[in-house]
Amino acid sequence: MFISALELFKIGIGPSSSHTMGPMIAAGDFLVLCRQYAETHHSSSVHAIRCVLKGSLAYTGKGHGTDRAVTLGLHGYTPAGLARTDIDALIERIWTDRSIKLEDGLKVAFSAAEDIVFDRDVTLPQHPNGMVFELLDASGAVVLSETYFSIGGGFIVTLAEIDQLVAPLKMESSVSCPYPFDSATSMLDMSNASGLSIAEMKRTNELAYIPEHELDAGLDAIWEAMRQCVEQGLIEVGTLPGGLELPRRARSLHQQLQDEPEQASLNDWLCAYAMAVNEENAAGHMVVTAPTNGAAGVIPAVLYYFVEHEGGTSGQVREFLLAASAIGGLIKHRSSISGAEVGCQGEVGSAAAMAAAGLCAVRGGTAEEVENAAEIALEHHLGMTCDPVGGLVQVPCIERNGFGAIKAYTAVSLAIRGGGQHFMPLDSCIAAMKQTGKEMSEKFKETSLGGLAVSITEC
Repeated sequence: MFISALELFKIGIGPSSSHTMGPMIAAGDFLVLCRQYAETHHSSSVHAIRCVLKGSLAYTGKGHGTDRAVTLGLHGYTPAGLARTDIDALIERIWTDRSIKLEDGLKVAFSAAEDIVFDRDVTLPQHPNGMVFELLDASGAVVLSETYFSIGGGFIVTLAEIDQLVAPLKMESSVSCPYPFDSATSMLDMSNASGLSIAEMKRTNELAYIPEHELDAGLDAIWEAMRQCVEQGLIEVGTLPGGLELPRRARSLHQQLQDEPEQASLNDWLCAYAMAVNEENAAGHMVVTAPTNGAAGVIPAVLYYFVEHEGGTSGQVREFLLAASAIGGLIKHRSSISGAEVGCQGEVGSAAAMAAAGLCAVRGGTAEEVENAAEIALEHHLGMTCDPVGGLVQVPCIERNGFGAIKAYTAVSLAIRGGGQHFMPLDSCIAAMKQTGKEMSEKFKETSLGGLAVSITEC
């Protein structure tokens, strides 16, 4: 298996990689199919577009902005292209449009308020994040249809593709990779045999597909976006959108730490940085999937602290991201990062494991210590539910990223002090996460039907 670090870390917009970025990408793909269909058929055969959201997308799509994302995608916008755009102003302009432009002046009817259907009755069996796009003729008959699944981290697959997948993610063949590890065990074996670190093996694999200057430029752009997310979140004030009337807290927390640095702990700084990112995500602003939007604050918080407080270099930043992406790829390949599929253990848990691996690598940890750090961080998120209050990526998500960063840092300390010696292998921990996700009630997998989401007492 092979998934590039530049695919794993994607610059986009909040609040959700699976419920916002994935549906936007799917809508854009269906727009291309509609244009191709219109080119080969009489224009009179196409009249309107409809989108039916299924499962978790139907239950929490409103809070996650899925309808907005679909509308933007059908108008030709992409998550990366909107990263520095005023989304609210754009939505206000296009929301009341009654048509979608295809080709050469041809338009088809589409109303965002009427033609996006939240179907809570039928969940597609292949994945909880399903969506069906349809192109209709004037009589209302379907002339073109495609079913997509948003499988986490902004990745999508079609119905035909998902039935062919061995893992819950379509990946590149590893035939061209010098080090085609598909498990933590094989990763350690290859590291020991080659004398290369995990980050060095990951870099070598990346260079089998893209030039070195392109890889480094991409990694640098990812870090710059992460840095901007942290720093923007530390200066923003106000109330987060969505109806919970939740005030931003990162700026106030950060100001307290700056005013009394002698009273500030590592945990305080990590929480401030992680919460800054996730408040930006909740506001629908630019974030980096790391590996998802719901967990977007963990890796930037740990990396920002390492750079700003411990003098991390640009070379170490690249090493961090490469080691982290190696672990993230394994988790994607062997389990899932989708909260709708395995709960928040797959989101914040995966992010903490990746952050721990990256930090351990730049701290000079051995391959065994890096693997151990990732395992410890993931292990202590097992069973974590995804139960967002109001279907919003705010409570408990924002604070949860801070705790994920803290666990990552703690995991590195334990792994290095223990010399990488441990009882539970990372592969076994990933397998446990997958099995736990399968047995977890659907109420706790991003449907807002259980847990904290239904535990608010109205006064």
